[in-house]
Amino acid sequence: MTGLPVMKRILLMIFLAAAVMYGILLWKTNVYLLPPTAIRRKTGLEMCKLEPPFASLLNVFCRRCVVVGNGGVLRNKTLGEKIDSYDVVIRMNNGPVIGYEEDVGRRTTFRLFYPESIFSDPINYDPNTTVILLVFKPHDLKWLWNILSGHKINTNSFWKKPALKMIYKANQIRVLDPVIIRKTAHEWLQFPTKFPRKEKPKHPTTGLIAITMAFHICSEVHLAGFKYNFTDRNSSLHYYGNETMSEMIENGYHNIIAEQTFLKSLIDKNFVISLT
Repeated sequence: MTGLPVMKRILLMIFLAAAVMYGILLWKTNVYLLPPTAIRRKTGLEMCKLEPPFASLLNVFCRRCVVVGNGGVLRNKTLGEKIDSYDVVIRMNNGPVIGYEEDVGRRTTFRLFYPESIFSDPINYDPNTTVILLVFKPHDLKWLWNILSGHKINTNSFWKKPALKMIYKANQIRVLDPVIIRKTAHEWLQFPTKFPRKEKPKHPTTGLIAITMAFHICSEVHLAGFKYNFTDRNSSLHYYGNETMSEMIENGYHNIIAEQTFLKSLIDKNFVISLT
């Protein structure tokens, strides 16, 4: 079977899978916005005293998650084995695993991305990863439609060239409910819903959105790779590549200072534990 019927089946499968993801992410979110703070430690392992309201839905007693940022602070920390020990490992964008296993681990449960940041080289394919599209603009959904249907992709609507092919299978793809992004931007970071015409609109980094998602599906949330050195513009931005902090500082679409301040408050209140 070819043509339109095949595409309808593919898209139906994607939307059904996304609906399941929505159910997991949004189940009683008004109740469970932050992880439980009543945690007891036993023999070095964190055991959950309280469970999220949807624990029975997930069929887990205590889901411990680590959100792995792409910060240069991960270099030479040899946290790979520790990261792989978590129940859920959440990564974002095109932060590579291959070649960096000693510092960042091998496993990836969820990888959040947008069209400009997803892997396109098949060498990075992981059959055990679920990739989750963050929709910041209508063209992001159109990109997904075109890339799965084999249609030509108009790259003019993106801030940099998006991926032109999908290395993941259709049943590995989800679409993150925009509620998660809105909560991150407007409730956590207090961004306005409208920006002045002459000002670039701010939106949260993929990393902070990933942390918000983790709070909805995890009993415990730990972080790695979220610390930046603003005092040295030439310091490494990522644990991979040669980009420096100057590029992040000059990025007008994020408010990194606000995000770092917010993350510090989460750490200080023991809502999260930072490995770095």
